[in-house]
This record gives sequence, structure tokens and C-alpha cells, in this order.
Amino acid sequence: MAPGKDFYAVLGVSASATADEIKKQYRRLAKQYHPDSNAGDPKAADRFKEISEAYGTLGDPDKRKQYDEMRRLGAFGGFGTRPSGARPGGARPGGARPGGAPGAGAGFDFDVGGLGGLGDLFSTMFGAGGRRARGPETGQSVERTVEVPFRTAATGGKVPVELEVQEECASCRGSGGAPGATIKTCSECTGRGVISFGQGGFAVNRPCPACMGRGQIPSERCPACAGTGSVRATRTVLISVPTGAESGLKVRLKGQGGRGANGGPPGDLVITFQVQADRFYTRDGLDLIATVPINVAQATLGSRVSVRTIDGKKVAVRIPAGTPSGRRFRVPGQGIDKDGKKGDLLVEVAITVPDKLTEAQEQAMRDFAEASGLKY
Repeated sequence: MAPGKDFYAVLGVSASATADEIKKQYRRLAKQYHPDSNAGDPKAADRFKEISEAYGTLGDPDKRKQYDEMRRLGAFGGFGTRPSGARPGGARPGGARPGGAPGAGAGFDFDVGGLGGLGDLFSTMFGAGGRRARGPETGQSVERTVEVPFRTAATGGKVPVELEVQEECASCRGSGGAPGATIKTCSECTGRGVISFGQGGFAVNRPCPACMGRGQIPSERCPACAGTGSVRATRTVLISVPTGAESGLKVRLKGQGGRGANGGPPGDLVITFQVQADRFYTRDGLDLIATVPINVAQATLGSRVSVRTIDGKKVAVRIPAGTPSGRRFRVPGQGIDKDGKKGDLLVEVAITVPDKLTEAQEQAMRDFAEASGLKY
């Protein structure tokens, strides 16, 4: 990222913006500045590239977390302190580094590889030691929370999931160049893919903004990706839900994430299931609980009720006379079937009182009350 550039400012959102707010703003700006809508306007193409770069980081939860940490530590604004003994403004032996600012590397070069956890953050964003890997790169891993209907989670099945991932541009194969374009070494970074930015005795390597860290610049930008080498893509994947799945269960699908760069393997898709509530069933382990309403007469005199199981079959349950509200009746083997174990169906009765009675019903209730010695 170029010195002083703030991805949140590029997209025009606050640092506390939600993922949905960031996505909505990105789509609005991308539509406004897309090269297809601004033919012949190089500034629009540059703006589109800048927007895509910003969303490539802020649109990915892991990259955004790392970016926020480095932003908090001041990694994008230079370091304002010097270690003990460092010479302020001292010249680096052998001259300035390519693309470096005055004072860059004064006393020593800043190696992010030696910073432990912070070094790992830099390495994740920019490549180990600030140098961009030239070989195959594994694609972006994608994490999603997927809502699953209760009955699908209980019996197993498939649910469609729409994914938005960052993929290598198929038109230019990640080079950023239009078909037939010539590729030359970037003069800004002399082909290294990184530049050095220095302040107060430190030099930090960062991806070259001119070549987007590739070390090479095409004579003509790819119209499909505006020279960025990558595009946002949406695809639908059918996810298998295992029988008896519960909220919080994670499933990793190898090779179903973003496409790899430079011939690298695709990333993974990590799915976290969130089971929706059902209007009829609740769950207790492998047992299913179904609440069935009955009236006062059924509870008092006894009855038989028909209950539908989770797989659609009907079973008859006998309600004995004098059954209180809340009593449960067990139907063996009609719960969740998982790993060779079967749960039961628990039918819980709920006695309901009618809002209105016909004259005949009301008279019958009065006769019942009088026969029972009740006052009303």
C-alpha cells in the first residue's frame, strides 16, 4: 500500500463500519468508476483500481483484522521513534533504497521478519520480508455462516450458499495486462515489487503502488480487471449438511474457496452452521420434542392423537384419561438417527381452552360444574 493511503478513506467509510456497509459502499463505487462505464477516462480506471485494492483487504475478515492491527500500530504512517543509538537522518551506506524517502534505512533496515507476531502480520499482508512471492499462491480462504432449516439439520441434506470471493482475473491470468500487451520492468521499484518508506531511522518495505507488487507493468491494462489482476466473483455452491447438525458446527471444504494465483491451488471454504428454529419441533440431544394441543375433554376423558414424525410419517399416540398439560409421551426410535444411534420423539400435550362456546357447549360445562359441586 502506498505511504499515507488509508483503505477506509479510499472507500469513504469509517473504521467501525460493518462488513455489509463496506460491501454496499464498494459496490456503489465500483459501479460508478468501472472502466466499462467510463471509457477513455484514465482517472476513473485508477480510481477503480484503488477501490478494488481497498476492498480486497477490508472485504476479507482476516485481512481486515490484520490491517486494523497494523493501522493501530502506525505501520502505514511510518514509525516516529528510533531505537537507542540510531542516528537521526543518517545516510544509508551505498545510497538510498529504490523508492525510499530521505532518511530511509538510517542506521539499519527495518526487517519485519524479526518482529515475531507483528512480523507475521506484515508477512501475511505483504509477503515475508516485504517481498512478493513470485511462485504459485494459494487462493483466498472463505468463511461463511449458513442458516440451515431445522428439519434439514435433523435429517441431513443440502443447502445452496452464495459466495463472493476474490479470484485471479481469467482474462489476463493475474498479470494485469490486456491481451497482446507488452510487459516491462517497473521503473518505480526496479522490478522488486516493493518500495521502501523511511521515517525516523526506520525503513519499511511495502508493495509498489505502480505495479501492484508484481514488479512488472503492462503497456495496456486489462479491461476486465482494470489492471489489478483480480476480480470479485459470485458463485453458488451446494453444501452437504450432515445428519444431526447443530448450531456452531464447522465444515471445511477443501478447494472451494478463492482461486489461486499464478497457478496456485484454490483456498478452502469454512462453513459454520446456524440451525433455524422450527414451528413444531425442538431438540434435546438426539430426541425431538413436539408440542400437541388437546382440549379439556380429550385430557379428561382420554383420546388418541395423530402426530407427524420428522420424516413425514404419521404415528398415533394414546392420551389416557386425566392427562395434565405438559405431560410427555415417548415414541421410540422416531428422533434423530446419527452415528448408529437413534433418538426418540417426545410428544408433549398442551391443554387449550376455547375462547368461545356454543350454547350447547356452555350448558354442558355448567352441568359438569354443578355435578362437580363447583361454584362459578
